[in-house]
Amino acid sequence: DKQSGKMTSQTAKVVLSLDAETVSLLKDGVNFKKDPENGKCYIIYKGTEGFKACRNQCKHQGGLFIKDIEDLGGRTVKCTKHNWKLNLSTMKYVNPPDSFLQDELEVEILDDGGLRLVELSPLDPWLADPREPLQLKEGEVKVTYLTHACMELQLGQRRFMFDPWLKGPAFARGWWLLHESPADALDRLCAADLIYISHMHSDHLSYPTLKVLSERRPDAPIYVGDTSRPVFWYLEQSKVQLTNINVVPFGVWQNVDEHLRFMIMMDGVHPEMDTCIIVEYKGHMILNTVDCTRPNGGRLPQNVDLMMSDFAGGASGFPMTFYGGKYSDSWKATFIKNERKKLLNYKAQLVKSLQPKIYCPFAGYFVEAHPSDRYIKETNVKNGADALNAQINNLTSDIKTWTPKPGAVLDLGLALTDPTNSEAITNPPASAKIYKDNWDFDLYVDELNRAISCEIFKHPNWIQFYYTWAGFQNYNLVVRMIETDDNFEPHPLGCDYLVDFLDLSFPTTIPDREHSYLELKNRVGVMRHVVVHGGLWDDLYIGFQNRISRDPDIYHHKFWNHFQTELPCRGPDWDKFLRVDNTFTIKVCSYL
Repeated sequence: DKQSGKMTSQTAKVVLSLDAETVSLLKDGVNFKKDPENGKCYIIYKGTEGFKACRNQCKHQGGLFIKDIEDLGGRTVKCTKHNWKLNLSTMKYVNPPDSFLQDELEVEILDDGGLRLVELSPLDPWLADPREPLQLKEGEVKVTYLTHACMELQLGQRRFMFDPWLKGPAFARGWWLLHESPADALDRLCAADLIYISHMHSDHLSYPTLKVLSERRPDAPIYVGDTSRPVFWYLEQSKVQLTNINVVPFGVWQNVDEHLRFMIMMDGVHPEMDTCIIVEYKGHMILNTVDCTRPNGGRLPQNVDLMMSDFAGGASGFPMTFYGGKYSDSWKATFIKNERKKLLNYKAQLVKSLQPKIYCPFAGYFVEAHPSDRYIKETNVKNGADALNAQINNLTSDIKTWTPKPGAVLDLGLALTDPTNSEAITNPPASAKIYKDNWDFDLYVDELNRAISCEIFKHPNWIQFYYTWAGFQNYNLVVRMIETDDNFEPHPLGCDYLVDFLDLSFPTTIPDREHSYLELKNRVGVMRHVVVHGGLWDDLYIGFQNRISRDPDIYHHKFWNHFQTELPCRGPDWDKFLRVDNTFTIKVCSYL
């Protein structure tokens, strides 16, 4: 596969940095800031939802903005050239109305309270080498929904598959497939010409699924974005043999053949991990934003032929796994209801603003099916795809919406020619099974639980060895770790210990100094599997495999970000640990 022309990779450049003190002095509403090094000017808007930012430059003819004294709400600025006005809370020009959208800068909030403005360059990489759309024949482009985030695109003679999770659980044992994929789904995967895996989360990068692929076709071409943490960081540990993984630069067209190309783009909020993709065939664009929070920094192509995105919410342990303080069932229910509503509104407005011809919500079809997670399943209410599509249809009549069942097929050519054509969508037969009712729980849970009796846990030093390997310290946080059974009661073989992350010590009593405190009750099988294999703590947190209490009740981004995305890519060297003479023993597994 060759890249188009001599395009260079899309980059993310920090254009302005503010320290914590400067950030604390930003007032509500409009703030003008200048880079002392190059004199370039920026506008930072502080609102109830956080910060928005842009260059101080009018899109009309490049004039500078000043505060609009007529605006009592403190949201708009006025251009000194032609009096154009920009509403910074929406980044829309209000005078003249419906003219432009201002190009936003990404606002990164740093752990120390500082702030960085980041600019993607180029902003619209898909505009490079534009192609006129050609007429599609019936049957030429077919999109088949398989399950969760897994779609198969037939594009002429080629088949392109997205995010195949077709087998086993995700996030240790917390997520299971809601939908029964078609019986030939694994065969389709093994016959695919291209496979795109958006990011490293196990509901998109499924090692049980890829194990089947590796046994049948290890050289299947897989494409991933060039994220700072490699998507396949765990490949060697997994023992899955895949020999044709291609890491492609962001924002560059990858030519597959004369008519087919694709471009992987980064997420503005999680550039270290998340990606999205545009696939173009004969000038027709399919946009898949997957799980991105702000795909391509919020800058996306308008009027694509098909857009697909996540919709459901619920992909986090918060607040379901939290206990103590305000975290009553009624507080959780109210919070979840409000969050889901906000997400639904955001997705509906996003789709309306992008005006795709067809929209399909997907990548939200998981269920907390294991009997031990019944509480989570009942508490973690998710958005429905039909509810989102209904909201979009209320906002605009110009977008055809599609809520597919597993095995449903969209004929893109037919749908574009006549959106009302009932033959554009082929639904699975009435007898087809839609929802899974058997997940082989024991097979996967037993595999996790085998870690409990691993040799390393007979040596109390494993705790010091593991957290030293993890490499997180100089942070005033004390964590009590309690290994539990499935009901989050202390496990008879489990450890109960303290970690003081200020100096990475393991005290037997809570330190006297002022500090933040976390109490984590982790299911012992999952925790020890993570420890043995050097896995990320997403398995615990997103997988609902722990219960969390905190004092004070604040989110420790630096701690969680480290254990969820920044652990070393190579796991702990437990062979070396077992070889070393364990003469120095710290007193652990004894904190009560």
